[in-house]
Amino acid sequence: MSAVSYYTAEGLKKLREELDYLKNVARPKASQDIADARDKGDLSENAEYDAAKEAQGLLEMRIAKLEEVHANARLIDESQLDLSKALVLSNVKIKNQLNGVEMKYTLVAESEADLKSGKISVTSPIGKGLLGKSVGDVAEITVPNGVLKFEVLEISR
Repeated sequence: MSAVSYYTAEGLKKLREELDYLKNVARPKASQDIADARDKGDLSENAEYDAAKEAQGLLEMRIAKLEEVHANARLIDESQLDLSKALVLSNVKIKNQLNGVEMKYTLVAESEADLKSGKISVTSPIGKGLLGKSVGDVAEITVPNGVLKFEVLEISR
């Protein structure tokens, strides 16, 4: 059984859209590619047919994985979240105590993480270290090259 994963409305919509695309567009195209390759003759020496069958297998694995994730996905009810602590969907402003650099991140589910847009996963070392912290707390986070200390300056939604 897969673990339950939590999504924002936007993240769940993206997951559904990808699943719909794979089922309704990519799957029929893969079947057509196999049919086209089959029409080219001897299947025992048809590399195009083998490649199309392999692509279809990978596509079906991806669809099965996404269906499993979707079945275990839960929508986060933002109205029920505690605003005093860093939780999923919190915007957290932190200060690195070593060099004084301030950063702002949004804590999100792993599938929605995007560092370029400031979204970090709650399963990442920094995300895990910030979960449950309040304003003024110092999070000591173990990373591959040592321990970082971040002071939580601000938490918002």
